[in-house]
Amino acid sequence: MRAKQNTMANIPGFFEGTGMPDTEWWAALWPDPVKVLAQVGIKQHMTVVDLCCGDGWFTWPIGKLCRYVTAIDIDGALLETAKRRASDHGVTNCDFMQGDAYDLDKMLRAPVDMVFLANAFHGVPDKPRLAKAVAANLKPEGLFVIVNWHALAREKTTLLCEARGPATTLRMTPEATVASVTPSGLVLREVVELKPYHYAAIFRKAS
Repeated sequence: MRAKQNTMANIPGFFEGTGMPDTEWWAALWPDPVKVLAQVGIKQHMTVVDLCCGDGWFTWPIGKLCRYVTAIDIDGALLETAKRRASDHGVTNCDFMQGDAYDLDKMLRAPVDMVFLANAFHGVPDKPRLAKAVAANLKPEGLFVIVNWHALAREKTTLLCEARGPATTLRMTPEATVASVTPSGLVLREVVELKPYHYAAIFRKAS
């Protein structure tokens, strides 16, 4: 899962190229996280997993939009930041779980309506394995939402006057993302453009 760039090498199980940026960077890239979440289909009745939640930039707005959210990350320090951020925004419908993304079945009590994964899928060593773990923990018609960087050269994805995001070689086209997920049995529902540099691939579990 994600970890800060200066600590990630010391955390077994981290995903390559998924370092946690500072708050200024998050705010510039995702100034309206609620809008992003609405675009990918989070609804009030849903139970949602914020997988590889990092410092919780999306966790608290997910909590505002849905019935319940479970935030999971392998980095305990980032989880503590996510907890504080949720508390600061008055969000109380959250569980915070430290663990490996592949081990969803060990952390969830019941299947969920959606698993949301932002800025991490490109670094997953075994993407079909992760997709299979997600599929096993979704309700029928449940959704797996992957927010990915477009496969642009890193020098072309600038923010605050700097090149940002994972290495060019790690970036995935929507087609590559679909090819990694569909062996799990999940079916692509749609690809949503998230300007300026991202897309969301939304997969559905069959009834």
